[in-house]
Amino acid sequence: MNTLILGAGGREHALAWKIAQSKLSDKVFVAPGNAGTRSIATNLPIVINDFKQIKTAVIEHDIHLVVVGPEDPLVNGIRDFFLQDKILCQIPIVGPSKAGAMLEGSKDYAKDFMLRHQIPTAGYMTVSAENLEEGLRFLDSLTPPYVLKADGLAQGKGVIILNDLAEAKKELNAMITELRFGEASKKVVIEEFLTGIELSVFVLTDGQDYVILPEAKDYKRIGEGDTGLNTGGMGSVSPVPFVNKAMMKTIEDAIIAPTIAGLKKDNIDYKGFIFFGLIQKNGNPKVIEYNCRLGDPETESIIPRIQSDLLPLLINTAIGNLKNSKITLDDRCTATVFLVSGGYPEKYEKGKVITGLENMNNCIVFHAGTATDIEKNTIKTNGGRVLAVTSYGYTLAEALQNTYMNAGNIHFEGRYFRNDIGNDLQPQTGS
Repeated sequence: MNTLILGAGGREHALAWKIAQSKLSDKVFVAPGNAGTRSIATNLPIVINDFKQIKTAVIEHDIHLVVVGPEDPLVNGIRDFFLQDKILCQIPIVGPSKAGAMLEGSKDYAKDFMLRHQIPTAGYMTVSAENLEEGLRFLDSLTPPYVLKADGLAQGKGVIILNDLAEAKKELNAMITELRFGEASKKVVIEEFLTGIELSVFVLTDGQDYVILPEAKDYKRIGEGDTGLNTGGMGSVSPVPFVNKAMMKTIEDAIIAPTIAGLKKDNIDYKGFIFFGLIQKNGNPKVIEYNCRLGDPETESIIPRIQSDLLPLLINTAIGNLKNSKITLDDRCTATVFLVSGGYPEKYEKGKVITGLENMNNCIVFHAGTATDIEKNTIKTNGGRVLAVTSYGYTLAEALQNTYMNAGNIHFEGRYFRNDIGNDLQPQTGS
């Protein structure tokens, strides 16, 4: 069968890498893709929110399954577009309806969903221009740090955590009145700060049943020691050492199952991935956020740990037949480290020549922000987050050692990566 994956990042390269290995797979297309997907699939120069262009590609390339990588097309209603089209309605698509994607598209909507279905999360208040003064008073009632979240999509950068009350009030005002994050911050969710360890859990669901995928822990801050600005993700590891069977059972009973039940109760058409961004303290998990797709950089750690064929799982998700589906996992650890452009997540330059990719040993390199210079036969940087280096290991330490050894062999002007991914999960030795 022919599969079309929408997206251009490391997540989409990882999905293409896995799907291409399936005995059921004939051709894999990625739109628009990158230099990495170009080596294992056919890239299509398509704008992922141009649904008419996607329809043309589906017909032209005889696509049998569409897998949506990023959130934008989902929030913009690509599944609804398919279901309402006389031709496309026959094509299975992995990704929720627009209503389902609102779990990520609106923080306020997600919070209301969690409260309505008794899913544990932090206390909050949603603020707009109409109740800004009330929001400022709500900040007075909280203890620092103060968490401000743009309600809409902001490319993973719409969350601000501040320790100073005056600064938090100033930022709240700027987010709403100056639209600091554009339309995404017309509304802002002020959230109670939760302390604990963060964790990413993923499921595939057909809206009735679900399959739990490997869990991961990602690292969002640009600086070592989790300092500096938020990014799209600087690295990830899987599995997470502190997650045992008892904790996963608690997460399933308190969060995953009630979420699927809530979607059913609300009559929301959801056939795709759900990302649960969790924080847990003393064995009590709470939801920080939902995403309606796989996370990135977590995908680059969790997909390599799936031993069984992923394509049948995706097909059964899309056609509503997950009930008896199983998944087999690799017991080994995986560690992913992202190489990013100098200046990221702020201003950075593109077009830097990448060298050293031929020197990789015992690792997988997933491309994120890359492009091929066909005339010069080179691969160049084409984004802030450029490459994700992933390695296996029988221990987390071994996986990290393999990853860092290979990451050090890749070079481009301004290259930067964090050297402390996974350090917080390693046994600490005393002096």
